[in-house]
Amino acid sequence: MTALHQGRALEANGQRWKASLPGMSGFETRAIHVGQTPDKETGAVIPPLVLSTTFAQPEVGELPAGYDYGRAGTPTRTQLEQVIASLEGAKYGYAFASGQAAEDAVLRLLDPDAHILIPHDAYGGTFRLVDKIHAPHGLRYTPVELSDIEAVDGVWRDDTKLVWVETPTNPTLSIVDIAALAELAHQRGALLVVDNTFASPYLQRPMEFGADIVVHSLTKYMGGHSDTTGGFVALNDDALAQRTYFQQMAVGAILSPFDCYLVQRGIKTLAVRMERHCDNAEAIVELLSTHPAVGTVLYPGLESHPNHDVATKQMARYGGMVSFMLKAGEPAALNVVRNTKVFTLAESLGAVESLIEHPNRMTHASSAASPLEVSPALVRLSVGIESIGDLLADISQALDTAS
Repeated sequence: MTALHQGRALEANGQRWKASLPGMSGFETRAIHVGQTPDKETGAVIPPLVLSTTFAQPEVGELPAGYDYGRAGTPTRTQLEQVIASLEGAKYGYAFASGQAAEDAVLRLLDPDAHILIPHDAYGGTFRLVDKIHAPHGLRYTPVELSDIEAVDGVWRDDTKLVWVETPTNPTLSIVDIAALAELAHQRGALLVVDNTFASPYLQRPMEFGADIVVHSLTKYMGGHSDTTGGFVALNDDALAQRTYFQQMAVGAILSPFDCYLVQRGIKTLAVRMERHCDNAEAIVELLSTHPAVGTVLYPGLESHPNHDVATKQMARYGGMVSFMLKAGEPAALNVVRNTKVFTLAESLGAVESLIEHPNRMTHASSAASPLEVSPALVRLSVGIESIGDLLADISQALDTAS
C-alpha cells in the first residue's frame, strides 16, 4: 500500500463524518445519521451493503473513492467507523474482527519489552491476551487496583508505557476515575486506554476525561443482538492512528461488510436500548439487595458502592450489568445460574436478551490460579430489555434455590 493511499484512507476515516455534523449534535441523531447518507443514485435511505472485495481503477493507482481492496477498506466499514468515532468524540476509528483483535492492535503499538498496568480484576480475555500472547514475547505487566491512585503510583516503573482501564470492570463492576488516572499517566509519558464495552458511548465517553484510546467489543451493547462479533479502536493522535490503520490493513483482522452492517443497525437503537437496560438493572438490584441469599450486590449505582461518586461524575447512568455474591458460596451460585428460565445461561453480554453466568468457571476461567481469579460465589447478570416483571420473577425463583 502506498503512503498516498494510506493517507487517503486515514482522511476518509477520520474526517468525512465531521462534514455531516451540522444539525446533528445530539447523540441519538448522530447514531442514526452519521455515515448513513441516502444513496445518491437510488435514493435508498439505508446505504447499500457493499460486499465487493475489490474496486475498479480507471487508471493504475487511481482510486476515485479511496478504495482498492477489501482488507484495506470498504465503504460499509468506513460508514461504521465514522459513526462510532463520532459517538466517542474521536477523530479516528477502526473496526476489527473482534474485541480481542482490537485490543491486540493496541498492544502492538508498544515496544515488545514495554511495561503496562492492567486492572486487578481485568476481563479474562484481556488477561489471557496479555499473559499468554504478549508476555512470552517480552511485554511486562502488573495487575493493580486502578481506582487506588497510591497503589498505581507504588507499582509504576520507568518503563511503564500504558495503563489499561476497564470501567466498570468485568465482572466485579469496579469504577476507575478516568480523569485522575489520565492525568497521572500523561505526567509520566504513558498512554491511557479505556475499554468502554460495559458502558457504551451512550453512558460514558472516556476521551472527554482524558483517555488516549478507547476500545470496544462491538459484540456487546453496540451490536446489541447477539448476532455479530466485532471490535473497535477509537483515538485522536495522528501518528497512533496511522500505525493502527496500518495494523488493521497489514494483519487483516477486519470486520466483514455484513457484520459492519449489523453493528451499524444495532447502533441506531443504542440510546433507547441503554435506557431500558438501565431501568431493568436498577429494579433487579433493588430485589437482590433485599434477598436473604445474597451477600453483596456489585453495582455502581448503589450509594454503598465504593466509587459511586466517581461513576456519577463520568457516567450518564450506571449500566445494565449487575454482579452479586451468594452467601452460601459456589454451590449456591451454580444453583442460581442453572435455574433461571428467562435469563439464559450463556457467556457474552449487552444484548436485548438477559444472560446469566458464573465467571469463575466461564468467562474468567483463564484467570484461575492467578491474582485475577474471580470468586466462585459471584454471579454476573447482563440485564436485557424484557418485561421487568418477568425478569424479577425469574431471578426471585432462582435465588430461592440458592440455599
